[in-house]
Parts: sequence; structure tokens; C-alpha cells
Amino acid sequence: MPAPLRLGLAGLGTVGIGVVRIVQRHADLIAARAGRQVQITAVSARDRSKSRDADLSAFAWESDPVALARRDDVDLFIEVMGGADGPAKHATEAAIAAGKDVVSANKALLAHHGQALAEAAEAKGHVIRFEAAVAGGIPAIKALTEGLAGNRIRRVIGVLNGTCNYILTRMESAGLPYDAVFEEARALGYLEADPTLDVGGIDAAHKLSLLAAIAFGTRVSFDTVEIDGIGKISVEDIRRAADLGFRIKLLGVAQVTGRGLEQRMTPCLVPADSPLGQLQGGTNMVVLEGDAAGQIVLRGAGAGEGPTASAVMADVIDIARGSRLSTFGQPAHSLAPPIPAAAATPAPHYLRMTLLDRPGALAKIATALGDAGISIDRMRQYGHLGAHAPVLIVTHKAAPQDIAHAISRFAATGVLVGEPVAIRIEEV
Repeated sequence: MPAPLRLGLAGLGTVGIGVVRIVQRHADLIAARAGRQVQITAVSARDRSKSRDADLSAFAWESDPVALARRDDVDLFIEVMGGADGPAKHATEAAIAAGKDVVSANKALLAHHGQALAEAAEAKGHVIRFEAAVAGGIPAIKALTEGLAGNRIRRVIGVLNGTCNYILTRMESAGLPYDAVFEEARALGYLEADPTLDVGGIDAAHKLSLLAAIAFGTRVSFDTVEIDGIGKISVEDIRRAADLGFRIKLLGVAQVTGRGLEQRMTPCLVPADSPLGQLQGGTNMVVLEGDAAGQIVLRGAGAGEGPTASAVMADVIDIARGSRLSTFGQPAHSLAPPIPAAAATPAPHYLRMTLLDRPGALAKIATALGDAGISIDRMRQYGHLGAHAPVLIVTHKAAPQDIAHAISRFAATGVLVGEPVAIRIEEV
């Protein structure tokens, strides 16, 4: 049997301890599947005295992850510290410079620095694998780089943040407002230290940009992702969407059109009976559409000790077997600079507004839509509030810029009360 693969593990939080437990619990199984022993030789974390409910006594300890990355008894560096810069970036660069392969769970690091890191690693004949950085235990990276390698990918769609999905499904099931469920999620420990990474859509956008790079053979382009979080979603919109047969999801969509690469992470309505519409709680889903394979739906736990550590170990075992896949599915130097394109693909839209309850009010709104080239599919009035009339409209397919133009004309009608709500309906 070949020599053992020796791991240096930087980060002993939830995921790092999960990796320790899998390596210790399944040592014989891993050796049988990898064709060699896999063992942790050294670890690094900020606080050595912290109780971690795991036996770390057999491992050498480094307080500096850069020193860990440079150790002679480490063949493969695992980075599960997190953070786009600082120790995670410095230690990963040190590992590459020292001739190590790297496995990372750090979507922020790769979304911001993935191109440079991949080029540096591949120039030395080494690899960076990051299955755990996207959708936890779901093998989305492997599906794109291996299972669908013979396909031209048409579209990537995903619910990529379990916290947001939990909040939205909890608002629907309990009839609670956003603020109440946000605080509930905080109390349950579901939110990042900076909650805007979750509810602001940033965490999920990091993941989408990585999937898009693999799917379309482009350099990672996080800065061009259109991002809008869930903070403006009201329980009223969730109820009205349900009445119309839809659910609201924070949905990532990436596709290449004649104008360039569209990437957006925004709230959308999806059919309630679709796989995405049926997704509940903290679960993630990735939908991949290939020209040969058609639509592939992957569903599973998007975070947590077990699922994320499982994804880390999948990459470790691949490397132990001798797999040398390029970081983004093809050599990093061959990735094309993306041509960013604002979302312009036509889609139906959900519009909710309140009008003055007077003759001709609705006709003025319909005229504004018609002048923008938008036709109405469905329209509903409900629950008159004194002199005000709440109205729902579902349009036929319309370009986002036409929807924006129509909304800008609503104010001139003199019948609009407050700000209208417009949410794209994604066909899945």
C-alpha cells in the first residue's frame, strides 16, 4: 500500500472537528476506498485550551496556520477557518508555495481569490478542491466537474443558503413577520456573526459565482453577481404568493446569453409544486441543466458539521486516490474573462400594490403596463382597506428593464399608494 496521506488541518470549529471525527471513526473504511491510509498529523486553531469534545492528543499543534501549511509532515493542507483574507489566505498561499495540495471549505476565499490561487497551484502541478465550499454535503462541484463534464451547461439554479430558506419557510408556516423569524434564527445559532452574509445574499452569491465559473468556463466573477437579500420580503407577499400557487425563495441563477454572463442572487417566486418550491427548512438545492443530460436536481443539507465535513473528506479521498482535477474543471489559465451582463432574460413577474379605490384606477395601472409592452396574465383584488384597494398582478414574460419602466410610470397615475412590490417568477 502507498505511504499514508498526511493531513494538516487549519481550523477546529464545527467543520474541523467533524473532519477529525470522520478520520478517526472511519480510518479503515477510508483506507480501503482511498487505497492508502489517511491520517491527520498536525492541526491549528486560535485557542488551544478550548474544549472541543474530540481527542486531539495525537496531533502536533501549530498556533500559526502558515507554519502548519509549511510542515514537512503535511502532504495535504485543509483550510476550514473561513474568511476571504487574513490567515486563511496567507496559509493557503503558503501551502501552495510549499508544494501541497489544498482542500478548502472557504467560499469567500475562493470567490475573491480563486483564480490567482488556482493558477499558482496548477503551475506547481498541485490541486485545490472545494466541494465543501458550496452547498455543504451536496456534491454539486463533483457533478459539474465530473458527472456533467460532457455537457454544455445551460443554466445553474440554486437555493444556496439554508438560513434564508429556513426564514422564508418559517414565515410561511407560522405566519410570522421577517423580524420575528430573524431573531428566532439568531437564537438558534443559524446566522453568521455578520448576519448580512446570510440574509443579504452574500454567502449564497459567493457559492453561485464558484458554480458559474465551473459551469461556463469563466473566471470567478463574484463582483458582477446581482445581489438582493430577503430583508424586504413581507409575510403578506409570502401569503399572496401562496394564494397564486408560488413560494418565495432566495434563488441563485447563472446563465450565459448572447449578451454575456448573467449571475443573480435575488428573491424569486417559484411554482409551489416544483422541487425548489417544495424545499423546506435549512435544506439546499442545486439544479443543473445540461444540453445532453437535461435537468439534474441535487438536494441535501447545506451546512452543519457532518455534511460539510463529509464534503471535505470526499475531496481528501479523491486526492489520496491520485485524482488531479483542475480547480475549476479546466486549467485555470484557460478560463475566459467573463463578459458581465445585467439580468435581462424575460420572465413573468409578481406585482403587488395598493391603489386608491376610485373608478379607473386599475385601468391606469394596466395602461402603464401596456405602454411598457407588458401584458397581464392574472389580476386579483382583495381585502379593501377603506379607501384603498390592494391589487395583485401576474404579468406574462417581460424583461426586467420593462418592469422597472412600468413601475416608474405608476407614480404618475396618481392612484398608487405607497411603493409597489415586484418579484421575478423563475420558471424551473
